[in-house]
Amino acid sequence: MIGIISAMQEEIQALLNELNNVTTTEKGMRTYYSGILFNKEVVLVFSRWGKVASAATTTQLINDFNVDEIIFTGVAGAINKDLNIGDVVIGKYLFQHDLNASPFYKKFEIPILKKKFLETKNSQKLIEATTFFLNNYNYYIKDSEAAIFKITNPKIVFGDIASGDQFISSLKKIKKLNKMLPTAICVEMEGAAVAQICFEYEIPFSIIRIISDKANDNAKIDFSRFANTIASNYALGILKNYFA
Repeated sequence: MIGIISAMQEEIQALLNELNNVTTTEKGMRTYYSGILFNKEVVLVFSRWGKVASAATTTQLINDFNVDEIIFTGVAGAINKDLNIGDVVIGKYLFQHDLNASPFYKKFEIPILKKKFLETKNSQKLIEATTFFLNNYNYYIKDSEAAIFKITNPKIVFGDIASGDQFISSLKKIKKLNKMLPTAICVEMEGAAVAQICFEYEIPFSIIRIISDKANDNAKIDFSRFANTIASNYALGILKNYFA
């Protein structure tokens, strides 16, 4: 059983539309959709925004649905100048950029675990699935929608992701993140929390992030539309290849 999480329902709506033999379970103010997706048994759920919400959802998936793999998919803001809207980041190392338990632990170090970052699993297969998708992304994304968000020749990057409970939308904050975590290339609000829960339960996990903005002073787009027409269909195309 594979658990698939997003922070917003719009980010997995295309997957929900393809789900067969659907049953729903209500737990903790969330709806878990179980069924068959591309011949795989899956559970889909949107966690809501933030580290606490995503950690609670991940724990529920593991304990109540006995998943043996978790995939988180959704949007992220670029903090690397080489990333553009529509690019895909497959997570390598996940950092909590707002974690600081000093003087007891080093900055970014998870208490007790004594780890500054956690590493994803199954990355090579996911990279191959994403590469194949991007070579054919026009099959899933309408030209008119790609034009609205100025998506042209999107690329895949395997890199580090910073997670924290704040929306990064200024150059000042980006420069601070670049200085603190120079290897991180995008920023979001859930991935590192999912990573910590999966690490503690010994469940392999992957993080897919579609770049929706530059996370700077101009980070103003129609997020709902981007999530629904771009990110959701990216997830559909990528996971169809991943499950093949």
